Amino acid sequence: MKRQQENSLKELEALQGMLPFAPFATSERRGWKGMQAARYRKNAATVEFGASATMHMLVLTIQPAEKMDLRCEGVGRDIPLPPGSIMVVPAGSSVLARWQGSLDVLDVLLEPSLVARIATESFEFDPTRTVVPPVVGLNVPELRSAMLAVDAELRAGGVGGPLMAESLANILAVHLIRHTMGARRLPVSADCVLPRQKLRTVIEYIMENLEGSPTLEQIAAVVHISPYHFARQFKAATGFAPHQYVIARRVERAQQLLRADGELGLAEVALRVGFSDQSKFSLHFKRIVGVTPGRFRTSAR
Repeated sequence: MKRQQENSLKELEALQGMLPFAPFATSERRGWKGMQAARYRKNAATVEFGASATMHMLVLTIQPAEKMDLRCEGVGRDIPLPPGSIMVVPAGSSVLARWQGSLDVLDVLLEPSLVARIATESFEFDPTRTVVPPVVGLNVPELRSAMLAVDAELRAGGVGGPLMAESLANILAVHLIRHTMGARRLPVSADCVLPRQKLRTVIEYIMENLEGSPTLEQIAAVVHISPYHFARQFKAATGFAPHQYVIARRVERAQQLLRADGELGLAEVALRVGFSDQSKFSLHFKRIVGVTPGRFRTSAR
């Protein structure tokens, strides 16, 4: 739990570092668990923002900008979101935003492990067969009310704040599952989805061999499935094609290296996480995270 809290705080710090202005209210140093939050209010001529979260990000529009362009994993909108609407950016997804004029939003970061636990224990979902989809312009009064309660606690605070935040995190997770995951579960047929044990074996193999650039054939051979059927079953279980999953994990490991070692060269980071050269590393890193590796390292300090 302590490690999860530390990771969520790092995620909040990374998010704050990517925006060209600071939040006027943040959960940093408040001892919150399972969730972090920041409130942003800014009047700017033009702002561009790109990020990739390792936590599920919920963005509540309190006051929309005059002009807005949003993109998240193929889902987008080129007009401002109405007040009270919510954008869902799943963990591991990238979001790009460009806006003009005054903007007032609340960003809430939810731990994926919390959402997965509630999905399993309370909804009896198989976490390997459920995904949180990207959504732009979600209108759910219950979810909005819970986020406004987070905003109130964020700005007012008080005795018992961490306990209140933990309760609100659970409420947000329930509403997120109800309104995004319930109708979007992946096929449950044993013929279509990679079994949980085989999925665990595959993921362990991928993580142990990232630097060696495992091929589809090599990964499929670990669980004795043809590459064609493996690719279909893996995507049904995770929502990602095998090569997309491998690239995402490489970028994730690269983020860890960039945060941990300020002296390590970018070319060395690329090699350590399995990219053949620095240019490919930078290309995929910016596509997923929204900023270059160099800028990410600067903002993470």
